[in-house]
Amino acid sequence: MTASPAKAVLSTRALNRATLARQLLLSRAAMPAADAVEHLVGLQAQNTKPPYYQLFARLEGFDPEELSGLMASRDVVRIVTMRSTIHTHTADDCLTLRPLVQAARDRELNAFRKGLVGVDLDRLAALSRDLVEELPRTMPELREALLKEWPDADPFALAVAARCKLPLVQVTPRGLWGRSGQVALTTAEHWLGRPSEPAPATPDATVLRYLAAFGPASVKDMQTWAGLTRLREAFERLRPRLVTFSDENGVELFDLPDAPRPAQDTPSPPRFLPEFDNLLLSYADRSRVVPPEYRPRIWRTNAYYRSLLVDGFTAGIWRMDETKDTATLTIEALGTFTRAQRADIAEEGERMLGTMASAAGHDIRFAPLDA
Repeated sequence: MTASPAKAVLSTRALNRATLARQLLLSRAAMPAADAVEHLVGLQAQNTKPPYYQLFARLEGFDPEELSGLMASRDVVRIVTMRSTIHTHTADDCLTLRPLVQAARDRELNAFRKGLVGVDLDRLAALSRDLVEELPRTMPELREALLKEWPDADPFALAVAARCKLPLVQVTPRGLWGRSGQVALTTAEHWLGRPSEPAPATPDATVLRYLAAFGPASVKDMQTWAGLTRLREAFERLRPRLVTFSDENGVELFDLPDAPRPAQDTPSPPRFLPEFDNLLLSYADRSRVVPPEYRPRIWRTNAYYRSLLVDGFTAGIWRMDETKDTATLTIEALGTFTRAQRADIAEEGERMLGTMASAAGHDIRFAPLDA
């Protein structure tokens, strides 16, 4: 029997550079915000500001009002999709990706069964749809209305069930740049004025999109990103159309044949990433971006800090505090910065403050965040 040829091994640095190129972080892309949201298959959006910072780090000349305008015009929306977390998606992706992950949302309900004894979930979905399409509702309002129908049920479980059974989007002004607003929900179909697509027969198209934005990647990497299981069959079905590599631990990685895989010594400028950036959350093995020794510093007590990339890898954490007159960027190095790195970081920090802060004065400090 002839042995299979050994797969080419991608070093951690080579994997890092390929990932940054797909994520538009190796050099800023000159593309519209809507195209970037589509290419990245959505932006993690647990908080309202991170999507704006994600695009600032990735797009040339990004203006936060561009994304805010897309949200106001309903060309992008905020909705729970991958990993049961809120994402900013294009309207088209909202109507196609949510059906793809619906099975995972149905399984999520298993954790709340005790609080839903006697609740007809189909009736709950129909009643919830009527309520939020009549008028966008906050979660407390939705809970209160559902409790009238099922007074013995757990209020929180009722609201979770509505969120799992229906594609609920957060309506504006929530999520608009420089605006505030409580979370009020309606269905994606009602907000966008068109029906959702049926759940796809296979996830193959999404696998290809994931690899375009996050590859090279393993099956487990995509399962981590999507919050789905049993994706091996899709990768095997697509194998003839893909190329494969191994990482330094022997894990098989899949990729698109013509996707960029820059040399591992390609320069990578500093980038400030917000909390919950998908770059940091979309892999089973995050060492391609986060050195293992720094991981506890990034995810302390289940808190996700804002990460600073230096030479492509997480090398610091940061915060921005703003008063009426001054925006202060404070950076904590996880290791040691060279003088040249500090200068490059300060230059990128000044660029970020100039776009993302409203205060005219800027102050950049290299100091412990706890000081």
